[in-house]
Amino acid sequence: MKKQSILAASIITFALSVNYAQAAEPLELQKVMKELGKNMQVITDGISREDWELVANTAPLIAAHPQPPVSEKMRIMKFMGGEMSKFKALDGETHEAAHGLEHVAHEKDGHKVIDAFQRVQTTCLNCHQTFRDKFVEHFYGTASK
Repeated sequence: MKKQSILAASIITFALSVNYAQAAEPLELQKVMKELGKNMQVITDGISREDWELVANTAPLIAAHPQPPVSEKMRIMKFMGGEMSKFKALDGETHEAAHGLEHVAHEKDGHKVIDAFQRVQTTCLNCHQTFRDKFVEHFYGTASK
């Protein structure tokens, strides 16, 4: 009887640790977001130095950012449920804004570039304020920072 209790406790502990490890494992989406953040910083640097070519070359990296693997997309879709269409729409707005930034950067008009970059930043912020806390809580079990 004691051996069975020890075995049962060991199995439960193992199962819980596996679930925790899976929950704590970073999503590919997190890696995509970090790369997008780096690209946003490159664009900020390009704007500050009026390097319009750098801005124009970096904007498509935001517009056509990598997608998570299909298995992860399925997990995200299951979690998002009815909000998935809003998530996709916000992502689409970011793609469009980044393409717009690319086009105005070719014009080398600093004011237009700054306005276009502000649109990209706003689309990112809209998505983050709507979904980031929910994602972090669900997939990592902690509040976002």
